[in-house]
Amino acid sequence: MFAKDIGIDLGTANVLIYIKGQGIVLNEPSVVAIDSETKKPLAVGKEAREMLGRTPGRVKAIRPMKDGVIADFEITEIMLDHFIKKINGRSILSRPRILICCPSNITQVEKNAIKEAAERTGAKKVFLEEEPKVAAVGAGMDISKPSGNMVIDIGGGTTDIAVLSLGGIVHSSSIKVAGNVFDNDIMKYIKDKYKLLIGDCTAEEIKITIGTVFTGHRKEKMEVRGRDLVTGLPHTVTLSSEEIEEALKESVYVIVHTAKNVLEQTPPELAADIIDKGIVITGGGALIDGFDELLASELKVPVFIAESPLTCVAEGTGILLDNIHLIDS
Repeated sequence: MFAKDIGIDLGTANVLIYIKGQGIVLNEPSVVAIDSETKKPLAVGKEAREMLGRTPGRVKAIRPMKDGVIADFEITEIMLDHFIKKINGRSILSRPRILICCPSNITQVEKNAIKEAAERTGAKKVFLEEEPKVAAVGAGMDISKPSGNMVIDIGGGTTDIAVLSLGGIVHSSSIKVAGNVFDNDIMKYIKDKYKLLIGDCTAEEIKITIGTVFTGHRKEKMEVRGRDLVTGLPHTVTLSSEEIEEALKESVYVIVHTAKNVLEQTPPELAADIIDKGIVITGGGALIDGFDELLASELKVPVFIAESPLTCVAEGTGILLDNIHLIDS
């Protein structure tokens, strides 16, 4: 069996793996559950995510990626190793070439940590590529021509905003405001307003079910259960979309202002191309109701959601693996 080329979208919230010739073969949460006494992994991915906030004393559910970079090297290695074994990414006779995506503005030390974690899982060669570039390719943009393309990739840990031309990034910005921050905003809002404690998974469910970022765009309600801070007993409150919009407003405008700054620093010729073509948004954050309309109204440029925002980066790794000569190793 010959070595397979593997593309990995190593995200803060999810890991997606693409195998050349097979497409996306794995999409699992970036969570590892370990026994805190023996340090042995008990579950990885979906099973471990179900344990978040529900584990007994000695079992810890850990997210080893924080803000798009490795926060816990050992656990990341366990997670990557588990996923590569799961997809039979290694055979006795071969070691795969791996392409991994990273946020655009991370340090060389952080890049080396990602590279090393992949090498230690048995890769023959590891390539690193910046996430917004891979997301743009996966969203179907032709970035090889001398014309401006702009992509906003709103992930779990980071939002990457980039202007691309001639196969490279002209100007980019990476901020640590993304899906996880939105979940925390919702938890804080409910705690402050209703004195109710909820967990990460509930906050994410609220964001997906009734969340919106554009005033008057969605008018839905949802019952939310949590622990009352005053009585200490379980309690239920009803939340509306308007409240979630209020909770997310501050963080969402950080993304809007960063996108404005990137546009302001873009050469005028490329800016003209972006006005013609519009901006493409990718990542899980692109699915939050009204995000495209809010960006379009604030930036005065057409904004489109990628066809499959959650898998753009993984699909982009597949296209780049077919054109491996275009990658800066």
